[in-house]
Amino acid sequence: MSYSGQTGEPSAIGMPAAAMERLEFKTGTIGAFVATGALTRGEYGLYRWEMPPNAGGAGGHFHRTFSEAFYVLSGTPTFFDGRGWSRAGAGDLLYIPEGGIHGFRNDVPEPASMLILFSPRIPREAYFQELYEIGRSGRTMTDADWAALYARHDQVMVEPA
Repeated sequence: MSYSGQTGEPSAIGMPAAAMERLEFKTGTIGAFVATGALTRGEYGLYRWEMPPNAGGAGGHFHRTFSEAFYVLSGTPTFFDGRGWSRAGAGDLLYIPEGGIHGFRNDVPEPASMLILFSPRIPREAYFQELYEIGRSGRTMTDADWAALYARHDQVMVEPA
């Protein structure tokens, strides 16, 4: 979508931190929905991920329909780039195009935080909300349940090498 006007328009939208939905997972990780696709007119989704020490994360996976980027704000999370795991630090970025295998985790005794960007925006917050509800409820998932969840959210799991 391109803007074709000549003078611009007052269309900026602010999102106070207090208005952002926040999910606290069983691991202690907090996901904040900074800018959902509903806010950005479907252009992207932006999330803040705050992981406590040794919180784990997401194993190797890829997405067919959207790209993803991680920008580290603090700490030293570990990222999988499809070839191997490597440590990152504040200011580092990992960009993953559609089909790119990746994963992340915080496997050190210090907290880490990062921004996660999805583009174009799919309803990724629905995926995070489902994971949160599974953990909160204590629901036991079968392999078929996990496969259905991943299929609904374009999450193709792979075993990292």
